[in-house]
Amino acid sequence: MLKRSEKEASIKDLSGKFAKVQVAIVAEFNKLDVLTVTALRKKCRDAKIDYKVVKNTLAKRAAKGTPIEKIENLLAGPTALVMGYEDPVQAAKILTEFMEKEPKAKENIKVRGAVVDGKPVDAAGVTALSKMPGLPELRATILRMMNTPATQLARVISAPGTQLARVIQARVDKEGGGQAA
Repeated sequence: MLKRSEKEASIKDLSGKFAKVQVAIVAEFNKLDVLTVTALRKKCRDAKIDYKVVKNTLAKRAAKGTPIEKIENLLAGPTALVMGYEDPVQAAKILTEFMEKEPKAKENIKVRGAVVDGKPVDAAGVTALSKMPGLPELRATILRMMNTPATQLARVISAPGTQLARVIQARVDKEGGGQAA
């Protein structure tokens, strides 16, 4: 049993995390062994995502006034939260890919729903979110789109000069070739 002061500290900590969260995925877990949970925690930690098993009553109290409050009804039974603070897609990708690759996880983790940028999403929405490009992929695409017009513009601007140089060179070759023959 947690002491009252420990509960209050836990609520304060969770509330701070809930206030900053971009995405929070609520998952139900059953019969997961330590190795599987440790592997999931490591993947999350490497991506700067929190994986936390929570006490529902404390999580509900911590959710007051935060985006998590909208999915408070999902906090029942064995509950784990996967929380991302920067890229909403990344947390969904990590959890979904982990569930697909780990046989034990696939059988024993069920996504109940999530809150993404303050909006509730069901389990199918989390799966759809995991298939979207993440922030790094979107940045690369935007950068590519921005560079393409510049590259094309440079080609268009240099094309007349290149063509003129070719015409002059062909003329020189023709005249030079005509005089030698």
